[in-house]
Amino acid sequence: MRTVQIEQRKVTYTDLESWPDDGRRYELYDGEVYVCPAPTNRHQVAMGELYAHLRLYAQRTGGLALISPVDIVFTEHTVLQPDICFFQTSRRHFVDPDKPNRTAPDVVVEVLSPSTRRNDLGRKKATFARFGVAEYWLLDPYKRRLDRYTHRRGVYERTLSAGGDERFESAVLAGFTCAVRSLFLW
Repeated sequence: MRTVQIEQRKVTYTDLESWPDDGRRYELYDGEVYVCPAPTNRHQVAMGELYAHLRLYAQRTGGLALISPVDIVFTEHTVLQPDICFFQTSRRHFVDPDKPNRTAPDVVVEVLSPSTRRNDLGRKKATFARFGVAEYWLLDPYKRRLDRYTHRRGVYERTLSAGGDERFESAVLAGFTCAVRSLFLW
């Protein structure tokens, strides 16, 4: 006798938009729902400091820095919320102030937390690579490091790891640099 297999229906972005606001953040990975846990204070401070640097850079260059929660809708079944994303001046026109983002940013940043570390280093990073985001930055407020991953041949390669008194620079955002030490309060 054959066993019955129940196929789980994939969730879409349209479904997600219709859900009541329950205070949680959701991401979709090929239709599978991932509930994003609330970040720690350490996470938020590090994210805010890096966002401040990117915002100043955006003001100088005409780019656009966005801070989470912000949806990046790659497909109806794949929707991610990076902690920070950046669109260069030449691609800023893809961002509609009143609609979800449906174009890959030039840079995305994830701040590592104990509860999201595995996802940020695995499935989330692979998904951003799959959709062609040029740079993926991982900010680790526990190790006090900022790593840059560059998109090459469909995957990310770590091309810079900076900590302590070192300076971090982007390969995609011409002229963007910051002192790594300035990103951490603790």
